[in-house]
Amino acid sequence: MPTYDETRDYLYALKNRGSKFGIDRMVRLVEALEHPERRFPVVHVAGTNGKGSVCAMLEAMYRSSGYKTGLFTSPHLLHLGERVQVDRKVLAESGIVHYVEALRPAAEILGHADPDLHPTFFEFVAAMAFLRFATERVDLALIETGLGGRLDATNVVDPELSIITSISLDHTEMLGDTLAEIAGEKAGIIKPGKPVLMGCLPEEAEAVIRAVAAERGCACYSVRERFSEDELPETNLAGRFQRWNAAVAVYATELLAERFPLRSTQALVQVDWAGRWQQLEVAGRRLVLDATHNPEGCRALQENLAQLVAATGRKPIIVAGTLGEARGRSLMATVAPFARELYLLQPNQDRALAPAQLEAFLPEGCDFPVRASSVAQLFSGSNIGKIGAAGDSIVVTGSIYLIGEVLEQLQGGSGLGADFQDRLSGGLA
Repeated sequence: MPTYDETRDYLYALKNRGSKFGIDRMVRLVEALEHPERRFPVVHVAGTNGKGSVCAMLEAMYRSSGYKTGLFTSPHLLHLGERVQVDRKVLAESGIVHYVEALRPAAEILGHADPDLHPTFFEFVAAMAFLRFATERVDLALIETGLGGRLDATNVVDPELSIITSISLDHTEMLGDTLAEIAGEKAGIIKPGKPVLMGCLPEEAEAVIRAVAAERGCACYSVRERFSEDELPETNLAGRFQRWNAAVAVYATELLAERFPLRSTQALVQVDWAGRWQQLEVAGRRLVLDATHNPEGCRALQENLAQLVAATGRKPIIVAGTLGEARGRSLMATVAPFARELYLLQPNQDRALAPAQLEAFLPEGCDFPVRASSVAQLFSGSNIGKIGAAGDSIVVTGSIYLIGEVLEQLQGGSGLGADFQDRLSGGLA
């Protein structure tokens, strides 16, 4: 049996080949595996923003009501197994080795027939999730799409309910550069005769979703039909947009109540979802970690930053880094009015912007210090004690990959403790 390091290297070698948009490989892979994705009920969730939060909220409510839950999300922050959870227990290294070895024969047969048919990294991990959920006989799996919907590897499932949380401009090079085109890609998860639930979508996007649902004979619901601004459920996740996500999650449980009745929705105030306005105390400072990766997410970040300033009476120190020029422009425009100091970092990803590129996107007239730095310089060992002073707020925002790098440094050397991974995701299994 290979070691975990050998297995990880094998998987990341697939990742280094790049992603391949399309669903044909996944269709062939699940056929070769005798369709593990059909052995458990699924809620399938797509959306530009909010899909991971809605999955986490649904998982928390169903688990608290006694259901055995599967949760598939991406990317991971610290441990690859975070992507494949059962009752919020991440897949341990030994489990990753086990499931990769179970998958490799089928993958190699497909790749031998045609190298382009060899599963990608994401397809491998999705198939691992399907195998684990089937093997452990989950009562319900919450499956988040990776990118888009129509051609996403997860779109081999036949869900009890499809959810589209939000639609805005992101990944336009692959999904289209209009809201209608992006909605068409997200609508690809809608299956004939199966209900679909929409979050707060732009009118142009909602029209597309409703048209696809009607064409496929699906009942179509909108969260706006069930909740008003004054009726939104409470959740411990920060921001008005998270209360709308909570409303989507609650409405979903109502639509599924006949088959999956809940005891209560109280778990909404105890949702674990790391890196989403997550607050920690490190070296006497309030450290806020918030993944913000597109213009729609920046609007939510702006709301949370304004509330932070109002609550503390002082602007925070902001640490930022992201991928792609469009994201960099919107992120810099968002953080500039709220920064007392700004540190610019380059995440360890191919499309990450250099600090100088990010600085060029700052509005004219910024009167705060701007410094280029790195995760190691700011967050390794005792270095975090060199940023600001005790009592200050430090907000790390931008790419979720940056958030993961910061958490990794903190776990390794800033006194968060060896159980930090357990606190993020409920432990290993």
